[in-house]
Amino acid sequence: MQPGYAAVLCVLAVLGLEAAAPGECELTRLLQDKLQYEMRLRYMKHYFPIDYTVQVQYEEVLRPSNITRLRNRTVSEAALQYLWFHVSSQAVLRIREVLPEKHPSWKYTQELCQLFDALGKEYSKYRQTDVEAVVADLVKLVHSGGVEKRRKAVRPKALLDNCLKVMRMLYGAPCRWEST
Repeated sequence: MQPGYAAVLCVLAVLGLEAAAPGECELTRLLQDKLQYEMRLRYMKHYFPIDYTVQVQYEEVLRPSNITRLRNRTVSEAALQYLWFHVSSQAVLRIREVLPEKHPSWKYTQELCQLFDALGKEYSKYRQTDVEAVVADLVKLVHSGGVEKRRKAVRPKALLDNCLKVMRMLYGAPCRWEST
């Protein structure tokens, strides 16, 4: 363990925050770079028809207000990060489903998928612990993909906007990101 890292973990534990692993921080930093405003605007708005929407399940839209509500119910940060990962990776897959391979946004969404795949491997190393029931239920709903579920029309850019905002909420402090 690096010198001073134990002290940081102790301080974070006292503050009630759970530290993110260094690999997790690195990957989310890469995701943050890939989700810059200009890129989201170009690939998720300008390259799509005006007012184009993607049909997603109601549970696949994760906003900062949802995270605040879950925090008020004392859901752990690790469980919230787990939820963010599953919802956001599913959102990217939903966007990618509607794109033909020759679409200008295809490569961009493929790169996002690769980053989420790498983050999934990072989670599989140490996130096998039980998460709160409310989060486990939401993750099951997200992956169920049932047609009978409530559907919502959402713009592709809005899905990635929410992904970035929630990621900053969850990883900004543990990964010590500057406000950008």
